[in-house]
Amino acid sequence: MLQASEVMRLDKFRPVRPLVGLFVLPLAGCNLKSLNALYTAGSVSAQQRDLIIITAVLMLFVFIPVVFFTLFFAWRYRASNEKAKYSPNWSHSRLLEVFLWGGPIVIIAILGVLTWNSTHALDPYKGLVTEGDKDPVRVDAIALSWKWLFIYPEYNVAAVNEMAMPVDTPISMRITSDTAMNAIMIPRLGSQIFAMSGMRTKLNLVANQKGRFFGKNYQYTGEHFAAEKFQAVAMGQQRFKEWIQNAKASGQNLDKARFASLTKPSHIEDVIYFAPVKSQLLDHVVQQYNNGTPRNRLTKTAER
Repeated sequence: MLQASEVMRLDKFRPVRPLVGLFVLPLAGCNLKSLNALYTAGSVSAQQRDLIIITAVLMLFVFIPVVFFTLFFAWRYRASNEKAKYSPNWSHSRLLEVFLWGGPIVIIAILGVLTWNSTHALDPYKGLVTEGDKDPVRVDAIALSWKWLFIYPEYNVAAVNEMAMPVDTPISMRITSDTAMNAIMIPRLGSQIFAMSGMRTKLNLVANQKGRFFGKNYQYTGEHFAAEKFQAVAMGQQRFKEWIQNAKASGQNLDKARFASLTKPSHIEDVIYFAPVKSQLLDHVVQQYNNGTPRNRLTKTAER
């Protein structure tokens, strides 16, 4: 049974209990697997996760002292505490100046070096080197209204809303848009890159474990923006060969007319496979905007 003195000591913390509850309550819904940026599946995303954690820890060296001393001074020098020293003429302390300026300068310097190094090391245009020096799998990604088309030029196949990749093998993506500006990202594999009409961007990724990873467009594009999602599927080499053969067996030719129908604004739930695929389709999509020709030039060409 608590003594009266212990009860009085605990009562001192009663005013802050609601605040503690407010801070703890949001953590009740936390699940590491739902935090895609921290639950990584590739070497690029793992390095980005480490950078986030190191940056957050460094910022704690500022955040914790600021919060602690703010509460400490408010408590120590409250009006009812007659034991606290009253120094109305105090104005300067070299020790405090060194602490207040030196700490942030050191932290900013460390963050600057980390940012510089990671920016160059994690350049999305930079090819990845994996164990065994495997050749990358080329993927042309085209953002459409509200779907993603992934083309495998080396295999002459394509898929809508599904991107397959062999595990531990680099993926070298060329990206463009045949609609409004999009931003493609697979959070568990890392890096976000914009897809813009008339432009070609690049992204290099690798999956170091098998699985199905959520990907989507992170740039608002209108009515069905929230449903513009796809699955990145990492699998073994043999399974990837079977995936290619399955796509080739689909029997759906992705020619100009079929591509033109895909460019029409619509949302597609199911995965669609195509083979064969019109050669250099991504280059044609980019070029049609650079020539100043109408957006649906491919449609008109096919209809003649």
